[in-house]
Amino acid sequence: MDKHAQSLIGEFIRKLRTERHYSPRTLEAYQRDLQKLLSFCEQAGIENWAGLEQADIRRYIAGRHRQGISSKTLQRELSASRSFFAWQLKNENLKHNPAIDVRAPRSGRKLPETLDADQAMQLLETQPQELLMLRDHAILELFYSSGLRLSELAALNRVDLDLQEGMVDVIGGKGAKDRRLPVGKKARLALQRWLDQRADLVSGSQSALFLTRRGTRMGVRNIQLRVKEWARRRGLDRSLHPHMLRHSFASHMLESSHDLRAVQELLGHEDITTTQIYTHLDFQHLAEVYDKAHPRAHKKKIEGDGGTGKDTNAKTR
Repeated sequence: MDKHAQSLIGEFIRKLRTERHYSPRTLEAYQRDLQKLLSFCEQAGIENWAGLEQADIRRYIAGRHRQGISSKTLQRELSASRSFFAWQLKNENLKHNPAIDVRAPRSGRKLPETLDADQAMQLLETQPQELLMLRDHAILELFYSSGLRLSELAALNRVDLDLQEGMVDVIGGKGAKDRRLPVGKKARLALQRWLDQRADLVSGSQSALFLTRRGTRMGVRNIQLRVKEWARRRGLDRSLHPHMLRHSFASHMLESSHDLRAVQELLGHEDITTTQIYTHLDFQHLAEVYDKAHPRAHKKKIEGDGGTGKDTNAKTR
């Protein structure tokens, strides 16, 4: 590339420093990102910034991705390029911004943490007697039974719960959407035991389903702390949070029913692709079952190993 291309980078960085007051660290990153793009252009035989096309940007990002550069870093590099070219466009150095519609590859989604069925039983199989423990048990049972979000459970009123029908109404959930959810037998029993004692805490005309010791509605932070404390008392070797119970509900439902649409409705997901992450958890479970159960999957002694029992390529999938 010509010397003018290099000088434009320096001029752009100075503008970010003096007019936009970017931090030194951000300026260093932008400088480094644009220098890498300039090196790519030189290797590709592109003589100036005006000769850079969108296809070139895509090829550059794809090459960086193949080198193992993270999606987060590539997003920052594209942000630097878009800003740089927008500045040139404003100054009439360019006729178009070649990076404007280029997106970095999406990073892999982290699988949600869940409890297995045994851990769920360890957590919930108990008959508490003390008032607040009855309340906390009902909270955990309802989380696991119906897959509510933390904010949804905290917002529940007594009238939203119909134990006779075994249903709970979630009013104004995420996206301002209402939904009606089933409540399982174990959760109904725990909720009934709590409701039998709830009157002892009610202050005035308090409508909240779950109350503090002072008779006021429980907040989300209070619920989080009580869930974590419950897990500690039950000897669960996990840092439990309400969303883990929601994830466990979804994973166990999908594992048993294989009905993705039904689980989507129960969770209140707008887009089924959000629910599809639980299919990866289900596959993970199936893979573990396969490894343990399939006669050609696990290690075994074969002829010719000298009686050592060493695995010589016995494991297949």
